[in-house]
Amino acid sequence: MEKPKVYFTKEITPQAVIQMYDVLSSSLPGRVAVKLHSGEVGNQNFIRPPFLKPVIDHVHGTIVECNTAYEGKRNTTKEHWETMKLHGWTDIATVDIMDEEGDLVLDIPEGKRIQKNYVGSHLANYDSMLVLSHFKGHPMGGFGGALKNISIGIASSFGKAYIHGAGNPEEIWTADHDSFLESMADAAKSIITHFNGNMAFINIMCNMSVDCDCCAVAEDPKIGDIGILSSLDPVALDQACLDLVYSSDDPGRDHLIERIESRNGILTVKAAYALNAGNREYELIQI
Repeated sequence: MEKPKVYFTKEITPQAVIQMYDVLSSSLPGRVAVKLHSGEVGNQNFIRPPFLKPVIDHVHGTIVECNTAYEGKRNTTKEHWETMKLHGWTDIATVDIMDEEGDLVLDIPEGKRIQKNYVGSHLANYDSMLVLSHFKGHPMGGFGGALKNISIGIASSFGKAYIHGAGNPEEIWTADHDSFLESMADAAKSIITHFNGNMAFINIMCNMSVDCDCCAVAEDPKIGDIGILSSLDPVALDQACLDLVYSSDDPGRDHLIERIESRNGILTVKAAYALNAGNREYELIQI
């Protein structure tokens, strides 16, 4: 089997994001959802709307998000809309909070930990998806990239608790940790199956705090910016980003690696590969 291609550029500009999409030669059909992270109020590291507006315009996309399952300014539809406006997302594109009208259930017959994924019901309104992920650390997942963005990110508020609890939403913060990581892989697989090849993925490696954009109070990054990567394979893409962190000679990398390893973050990538959600081997092409 041919290795999936992962494209890489050290340039971090809005124009480079478009270039990294175009090199995929992916024609996303129909109504295009653009999944990104709206950023928790108070977070200093999330990627701002003006940076992503050109590529969203390029694909004629609609920004999509779902409510969170924890306290903050994005855990109800009302507050999430206020955050979308506060952060400027509604100024640059049409926005859709996909679980505003409830859940859609996707079956995962091959799932290791969960066999159902509860996503925002509006997901059914889209034919394809561009996944714009800010690659960085994460307090629970170890790191956040494409796989987290399409699993936890597309899950409804209830679905997020369901994944975190490995099928038991009441155990959102107490479930077995590795089971949570494997549940994320299960959920990601369901999204990949749902879109049946009509997806493209871009990871932006800048502002790489050990904390996620979901943290209102996040650590400042210690590792320098690396670049932008794109692929049609989210497993290969996340693996390539991890490999670039590990191969970096930036002394700040150790801080990020400690976060990844202390949370066993690589397990999500391994589990997604085991589900045939993508390939961990890849061909890296520098642009």
